Formats: sequence, structure tokens, C-alpha cells
Amino acid sequence: MKAGLGKGAGAAALLAATLALGLAAPARAGIFDDDEARRAILDLRQKLEQSNEQARQRQAEQMATMSDQLAQLKRSLLDLNSQIELQRADNAKLRGQMEELARSVAELQRKQSDIQQGVDDRMRKIEPQKVTVDDQEIMVDPEEKRLYDDALGGFRSGQFDRASNGFGALLKRFPGTGYRDSALFWMGNAQYGRREYKDAIASFRSLVSASPQSPRAPEALLAIANCQAELKDVKGARKTIDELVKTYPKSEAAQAGKERLVSLK
Repeated sequence: MKAGLGKGAGAAALLAATLALGLAAPARAGIFDDDEARRAILDLRQKLEQSNEQARQRQAEQMATMSDQLAQLKRSLLDLNSQIELQRADNAKLRGQMEELARSVAELQRKQSDIQQGVDDRMRKIEPQKVTVDDQEIMVDPEEKRLYDDALGGFRSGQFDRASNGFGALLKRFPGTGYRDSALFWMGNAQYGRREYKDAIASFRSLVSASPQSPRAPEALLAIANCQAELKDVKGARKTIDELVKTYPKSEAAQAGKERLVSLK
């Protein structure tokens, strides 16, 4: 019996120890798990702090780089603006120079034109020129033309004194002028307008005698007959008309002379 009790007591003690150990084991395991978790959290927090620090460093570096790039860009823009302003100034200066050059060229061209015009005017004053009178081309000096044009202008405006004197001055100064036939014809008409019939007859007769082939010759003969009629020289007028009809039978002046004979009595 004592031996059984001893064995039972030993078993009970072993069971108690086992139970105690079993009860204690979970407690130690829980303590171990909390420590590991804390260490894991600490490690994670440390890694997070490191990561954040690295991120901050990278951000700071990026910001610094961006700041440098921005500063460089600003300097580049300032340089570009300066170059643009310099270019504008150069362009404005160049435009000013071009405008000044254009004005100088225009002034030079004007002066050259004035000089050329002056030379042309002087040449026209001394060089003979070609003109057409009574459907014929002739060469005359500028002064000849001026005298003729002035006298003819006087006749056309009814200034017979100016015309007569002008044609007379022309013939006196240039006796061999190509205007001679025309000048004699219009001078005779101017004299007729002044009722200087004898002088008119002399002018018209000079034309017919010197240039019987002149297109003005038939008209000159008819004008002589009219002057003679004004002088009451009917016989002379009839004789002149007969000369006109015989010499220039196909002319308009001859036809007009035939009609004039009817009124000569």
C-alpha cells in the first residue's frame, strides 16, 4: 500500500509539473511574440524613416537641380532678350542708314535729272531740230522755231501787228529758213488783216515767185486777187484769177477763184 501511494504521489507530482510546464509555456510564447513584433515594428519604422529621409534627400536634390535649371533658364532668357534688344537696335540703325541712303540716292537722281535736263535744254537751244510745216519736214534752229511759233500764235489770236512783225523778223534774221514759204503766206494774211493790201500782195507774190510748187502758192494767188479786189483793181483781180486757174487748175483755190469771178464786176 505504501508503495502504491508513493507511486501515485510521484505521478501526481509529475502531472502537476507537467501541467505547470504546460501552463507556463504559453505565457513564455506570448512574451516572445510581443518582442518580435516590437522589433519588427522598430525595424519597419527605421526603414520607413530611412526611406523618407532618402526621399527627402532625392526631393531636395531634385529641387536643387530644378532651381539650378530654372536659374540657368532665366539667365538664358535674359541673354536672349538682350540679344533681341541688340538686334532690334541694330535693325533700327540699319533701317535709318537705308532710309538715309535712299534719300541720298533720290537726291542724287534728282540732281542728275536736273543736270540732264539742263544739258538737254542747252542742246535744244543750239541743235537744229526737225519740224513739219505744210506737210513737209524741215530742219530749223531753235530760235527759228521760237520766232515762227510766236508770230503764228499772234496771228491765231488776232494780233496781226505781232504776227506781221514776227514773220518779218524771222525772214530778216533767217533769210534761208525752211519756214520761208509758210512765213510769207501768214505774213501776207496778217497784212491783209491790217488792211495793208499792197504789202500783202508783195508777200504773196514773193511766195509764188520763189516757190511755185509750194502747196501754199494757189492760196497765195487767190489772196492776191482778194487784195486787188479790196483795192478796187478788178482788172488785176480777174487777171490773177486767170493765172490761178491756168497754173493750178485742180486746186481748191482755183475753184474758189472761179466763184470769186462772179462777184467781180
